[in-house]
Amino acid sequence: MRLEGKDLDLQQVWNVAMREEKVELGDLAKEKLKESRDYIESRLKSGEAIYGVNTGFGAFSSVRISDEEIEELQFNLIRSHCAGVGDPFTKEESRAIMLLRANALATGHSGIRLCVIEKILEFLNNDIIPVIPQQGSVGASGDLAPLSHLALALIGEGEVWQDDKAVEVADVLKDKNIEPLVLKAKEGLSLINGCQVMTAVGLLNVYKSRDLAWLVDIVGAATLESLMGSRSAFDPLIPATRRHPGEAKTARNLLKILGDSSEISESHRDCGRVQDAYSLRCMPAVHGAAKDAIGRTLETLEIEANSSTDNPLVFPKEGKILSCGNFHGEPVAFALDYLCIAMAAMTSISECRIEKLINPAMSGLPAFLAPKGGLNSGMMIVQVAAAALVSENKILSHPASVDSIPTSADKEDHVSMGTIAARKLGNIVKNAQAVCAMEILCACQALDLVKPLKPTAGVKALYDAVREKVPFAETDRIFAKDVEVIKEMIKDGTLIKAVTSKIGELEC
Repeated sequence: MRLEGKDLDLQQVWNVAMREEKVELGDLAKEKLKESRDYIESRLKSGEAIYGVNTGFGAFSSVRISDEEIEELQFNLIRSHCAGVGDPFTKEESRAIMLLRANALATGHSGIRLCVIEKILEFLNNDIIPVIPQQGSVGASGDLAPLSHLALALIGEGEVWQDDKAVEVADVLKDKNIEPLVLKAKEGLSLINGCQVMTAVGLLNVYKSRDLAWLVDIVGAATLESLMGSRSAFDPLIPATRRHPGEAKTARNLLKILGDSSEISESHRDCGRVQDAYSLRCMPAVHGAAKDAIGRTLETLEIEANSSTDNPLVFPKEGKILSCGNFHGEPVAFALDYLCIAMAAMTSISECRIEKLINPAMSGLPAFLAPKGGLNSGMMIVQVAAAALVSENKILSHPASVDSIPTSADKEDHVSMGTIAARKLGNIVKNAQAVCAMEILCACQALDLVKPLKPTAGVKALYDAVREKVPFAETDRIFAKDVEVIKEMIKDGTLIKAVTSKIGELEC
């Protein structure tokens, strides 16, 4: 994959994070970088003060740095800004962060040397991945603390991952015969100005959210079948009257998964039920709104992934070096908070369907889906656990971006908290995966209980894939183990592939 600073997309970010692609710098980016660096060096010779090049940082911006101390300034910046704490980001998240940092610099507006980006890519392609603490960024002036831990590894200090353990980067570089980066004017600042942490973590969770948006359609259809629900709420005439794209996509997905009919649907054609509960007939509206939120968030994050977020920005053709606030994370923070709310709602409707499955008054099935209720509790606490995760997601959905706190002696007086939003989204997505797994477990149990009636082909594909690893629960067992197995099938794409191989691709 070739980086040019302008056309990075979600799939490429995911592929690099999962080590499925090597990365190199494109020719156009190389030309821009040289032009930008030449301009910075020409301006330095004039003796003028340029923020972050020959001045201090933040509240120290009025302090002039001598030519002899410019390189020391950059190293001091990186070391002093390494103040992150907490659990580290995963290797996959850190790889995505490195890719986005390299791509932002490849836009050619930072005035750095070509070798800076090449060093990031050398680390990335050799799987030398910095250990980056998750906490410590307020999401303005860039993700300063976490990006400083990335930059620290590039200069041969700090820690990197090796066999899932944190080790000294100096030892790894020595073993691989790789030289650390020696920073020149402005390069330390350029490595840490920007929203690449929140954007990278956000993009990876958008990818997972998109998978979940497909899965909730699939399991929602399975639950509808086992509850003998109606297909009429998914008629294409309905979304045509509202025109939200996600609603129409979801209705089409559900009809594709459910088909025209099945033995189950035919068995209750004349049952007299007028309409189903909201969690069934409102799937197009709720799932669809989540799909639209995913799409809008992705649009914002892909714009950010291909943006210049440094300060100052260098415009050699126009002869300008401009101080600015492009590093502020508000656009990303708003988008991530929005997606947190959408994913929490999508999880909530899934839990509602679980409750319908275990409630005999709603399902007509044995209470808690237990064939021998009383002696066995069945899926009683599976629903309780799902309710707990839904409640936790409500708390996590409180927007991080509504908060701000002044920093840097009130020089940086408004911040975005976008990295907190990204981290919250990650937790919400994990909870959503678990709740989706719980609904799948319950829906498959219910499908067994309505036998010998058979579901439609799309639902049966899900059922068959699950039953290869998780058997019918004739009696009680440790259901947490079943949930974990299904979660892994969600994460590795097994369930989506099983269904789409039978009925074709779904829309998101």
